[in-house]
Amino acid sequence: MQISHAALMLTLVISGGAALGQGTPTAPAPTTTPAQGTANQPATGPATTTPSPAPSAPPPVTTASSMLKPSLAAVMDTLNGLKIDKWKKGSVREEAEGHVESLLKDLQTNLPLLISGADSAPGQLSASIPLVKHLDAFYDVMLRVEEASRVSAPGDQVSALQQSLLQLNQARLALDDHLQDTAAAQEKRMVDLQASERAARSEAQARAVAAAQPVPCKPAPPPAKKKAPARKPASAASTTPGAAKPAGAAPTSGPGAAKPTSGTNSQAKPAPAKPPAATQGQPKTP
Repeated sequence: MQISHAALMLTLVISGGAALGQGTPTAPAPTTTPAQGTANQPATGPATTTPSPAPSAPPPVTTASSMLKPSLAAVMDTLNGLKIDKWKKGSVREEAEGHVESLLKDLQTNLPLLISGADSAPGQLSASIPLVKHLDAFYDVMLRVEEASRVSAPGDQVSALQQSLLQLNQARLALDDHLQDTAAAQEKRMVDLQASERAARSEAQARAVAAAQPVPCKPAPPPAKKKAPARKPASAASTTPGAAKPAGAAPTSGPGAAKPTSGTNSQAKPAPAKPPAATQGQPKTP
């Protein structure tokens, strides 16, 4: 079937318009957030900074009260909880009852003052030595009460006294070790200080001695030695065979010639002696 020219043109126009209507697809706009930004632009949000670590707190100072108060509190509770009336009657019970009263009084009056004095000067041994002495005496009395309880007291009270005595002994030994370490550290600091003072004193003395000594002068350089003039070679005339001999030279031949020495050439023969001339008037022998 033949298609007319007008129908063909109409078909081309419709197809071209449809193609123009579609066009090229456009890319969607990128979505941005305030913190991230686009791919080509950096983020504009607030910068996060790492907080600097806080300075470490100095180590706590070990005091006498921190080492002794827990054990002394346990001792006071144990002594207050004793029921002396349930002990066996006798001198042991009476003596233990007097020790318990003195210990409770000491815990309320003497020991708090000594502990506060040691706490006020933790680095001074003179403030801690009275506390150590008094604590040793307190421990001895407490030990007597524990020994008496094993003879007269019920079992539960004996166990309580033994436990309190053990805690007190541990605290007492811990205080002794602490004071010993403190004394050793103070002695080391004193020795180091004395050594540094001696080194500084010796260095100052060396500088003073060096400043008092005169500066040595450098010796002058020795004068340059003059070279001796070169000797001239002997003339050729003195070495030729016919050269004139100097006056006073001894003749080498004839009657007055000197005899050769033993060290001269042994091959040279002496000249033959000439016969004496004949005297006048003397007949010649045939």
